[in-house]
Formats: sequence, C-alpha cells, structure tokens
Amino acid sequence: MDFTEIYRQSGGLVAFSPGAHFILTAVADRLVVRRADTFHISRSWQVPSLPSPSAAAIAIASSRPSRLGSHVDSITQPVISQIGWSSDSEYVSAACAKSGLVCAFRMRDEDWTARVETGAEGLLRAEWAPDGRHILCFSEWGLRVTVWSLVTGAATYIQYPLHPDRGHAFRQDGRYFVLAERHKSKDTIGVYDATDSFRLARHYPLPTASMSSLALSPTGSHVAVWEGPLEYRLFILSLVGDVLGSFKPDPEPVFGIRNVAWHPSGMFLAVSGWDNKIHILEQLTWSRVATLELGTRIPANVAIWRESSNWLEATEGRGFLSYEKVQGPHPLNANRVDNSKPNPKSGTVQLEFNKTGTLLLARFENVPAAVHLFAFPAPGEAFSPRLRSVLLHSSAVMHAHWNPVRQGRLALSCGGQAMYLWSEEWIGEGGAEEEMAECVGIPAKKFEARDVRWAPDGKGLLLIDREAFCCAFEVEE
Repeated sequence: MDFTEIYRQSGGLVAFSPGAHFILTAVADRLVVRRADTFHISRSWQVPSLPSPSAAAIAIASSRPSRLGSHVDSITQPVISQIGWSSDSEYVSAACAKSGLVCAFRMRDEDWTARVETGAEGLLRAEWAPDGRHILCFSEWGLRVTVWSLVTGAATYIQYPLHPDRGHAFRQDGRYFVLAERHKSKDTIGVYDATDSFRLARHYPLPTASMSSLALSPTGSHVAVWEGPLEYRLFILSLVGDVLGSFKPDPEPVFGIRNVAWHPSGMFLAVSGWDNKIHILEQLTWSRVATLELGTRIPANVAIWRESSNWLEATEGRGFLSYEKVQGPHPLNANRVDNSKPNPKSGTVQLEFNKTGTLLLARFENVPAAVHLFAFPAPGEAFSPRLRSVLLHSSAVMHAHWNPVRQGRLALSCGGQAMYLWSEEWIGEGGAEEEMAECVGIPAKKFEARDVRWAPDGKGLLLIDREAFCCAFEVEE
C-alpha cells in the first residue's frame, strides 16, 4: 500500500471525480482540483464572498444594533458546506449554506462560472442531478426544492419536501426523481420526470402517519417507506403508488425502524431497528424469510478477527499486520442500553450490502468496536443467510465501506493512525481464495483517519482527518 503526502482540506470536503482521475477539495474559501496520478493542482477557484441579497437582508434584520457590523462581516465570509462533481466530471460545485449561495465551475473553462442565489427560504444542501446539468437546492424549513438548469438558467420549484437530507432518490437510469413530501399534514410521494424539466409524473398519498424516509429499489420498480422512530412499520409501493405489501414484526418492538437496505438484485430487503434484529423480506410476498440477531456470544463456526493490542507502537505506524485469528465461541461485550431515554445507544447504525449482494455488513451501536459480516447465498443456492465473520477492534469503528468494484473488499477507520482492510480475495497456500484481515499503519506523525472512502474505480482510498487528507493506493504487482 502506497501513501501520498498529506494535503489540507476543510470540513472533510474531499471527493474523487466519477472517473477517479481528479480529486476535489475545499480549503477555506477555495475549491482545489488535483490530478489523482500526480496530485498536482489542475484547477483552483475562489468562491465569491458576497452573500445572496436575501441572506444579507435577513442577517441585518435579525442582528442587534450593537453587533450589526460583526454579524454582517461573518456572513460575508464564505464557508463551503458542500462540494460535488457532475456525473461526467465536467462541472464542480460548492454550496455555502450560510450565505445562501451555490457556485458551479467548469473544468474545461476556468473562467466559466455559474452562481445560484437562494431567496428568503435559505439553503440547507445542494446536489447534482444524474444528468450533470441540473443542481437541486433544498431550502430551510422544508419549504421547497429548486431545480436549476445550467443549460437554460431556468428554475423548477417543487413544494414541501419532507426532509432535506433523506427521503429522496433518483432511479438508477436517472429518469425519475422520487421525493417524499408533506401536503395538508399528509405524507405523499411525488415522482418527477427528470428528462422533461422535472415535470410531475405521479403524485399519491402514503399510508404512513409520520414518514421517516424512503429507499428506492435498485431496479427502480419499488419504493420502501417507513414510519418514524415510535412505530415499527414499513410499506412497499410500486412507483405508481400501489401498496404491494407491509411489514410489522410480532411482537412489535418499543422503537421503530432505523435502517433499510435493498439487496443489489432487488429481490430482498433488509430492515432493522433499535432491537438489534435484522429482518430479511423477500420480493414475491414481502414477508419475512429470515431474521439475523445480535447475540452475546459469537458461535464457533464464525471467523473472528481481533485487532492486536499495541500493534501501532510495535510497528511505529508503518507497514501492516494481520488481525489475530480467535477461536470461537467468543463472548461479545455489549454496552448496557437504557431504553427509558430517547435515542438509546442500540440497534444498527449501518446496514449495507456489497456489490454483488453476497455479504451484508452490519454495525450495532451497543457494540461499537465490532463489525458483523453476514453471508448471503448466491442465486440457485438454498436461502439461509448466516453470520460469517466478525471484526473486533480496540476502539469504536467510525466508518466502514465496501469496495465499489470488487465484491469482497472492505475498508474501515477507527479514528486512529491506521486503516483496516478485510478481503475474501486472499490466495491461500492451496491456491484457493480465503479471507484475510489486516491493520495498515499510516506513515505520518500526526494523522487520525476519521473517515475512509473508496475511489470510484476501487483502486484507491481517501483517508480523511479533521483538517487534512491523504490517499492510499494498492501496489500493482
């Protein structure tokens, strides 16, 4: 594993381009684009410092006379809150939520720029549409979504989105935009044709009383919606609004649904809440076919990998070291949970299938240092998902991500001077593939890997610290 030098960034805003040829970073009020092969700066833009007229007027009106000058000065300082690439890597964007601004720049023309100024509704987040020529701006207070076209400069307004950070999705082909909305105190879904200026194609009510979020199936044929944290109930609908099925476990848990994940084939749906159980639903009848549960002991037939104690000190943070292979059964120390308090520290904080759907990653909040990997049968095999491997660490796992290209490759970060890799592609002495887990030290004196992100081609990794980042690339033999 080769590591690059350490570079500056702000707010963890670092992103590979979709083709993995460039890396976009935000540094204070500047956007910097580096080549991914040489890390030389290819482009650099400064975000304009003037806020939108509405944001400035609101800031002045809400300021006290004695603090007026300082408040106006603070809003004129651009703070980039979000960055993004268009799907073809032609454009980059920087959103400044506090200033109510979104700026777009063009890679082929350094002088070209576009500026989106939000009105009195404010700005919470902005993201690219899959066509790479529209920017979606989500306003404060759930007022509306504004879709801006870089081609025509025209805007399309969609009223009353339910959530700015979740509850919306594009179909995989980018044709339809599905948005959870709330009209007249009722949950609804709007389906918009992204190829026809986001014209409304379908609009229908939902059976939920207070919808938490939605998840669109990989095939784009079904959408799963579920209630808020106080009721464990999930509904499956077609894209035209027909209710195809629902799920509610018996007995019903105290709290509701926390995470939902579609199988890449769209044939199965994994549902989990705060009760440390994962329910697997199948597509034909939308009934439960399996339940995976967090136990107090890891069975003997499960591969258990444990991070070696004090390995960073022994290796001085350089090189790599295999996890210790532990023989099961092995106790699993879970934190005590107080269900009488809001937001109990239990349940799944992450539920994610790998690229082919043969493995399901689960992280439970009351065992923060452990990662559970469940094996799913391949098509044609008997359906009996089981716990395959457990990775145990010295500190809490902060992030874990599957390789987007290779099916059996996982990267993790725990906030220390190391990253962690698990793979089922290791070639053993007999020539057969087997799994392997490794601790990889980061050769830097002061660097804590708080996040780890794969490059789109699966060949490199971004390692994110609080105000710096570096990259790691596998050595090709």
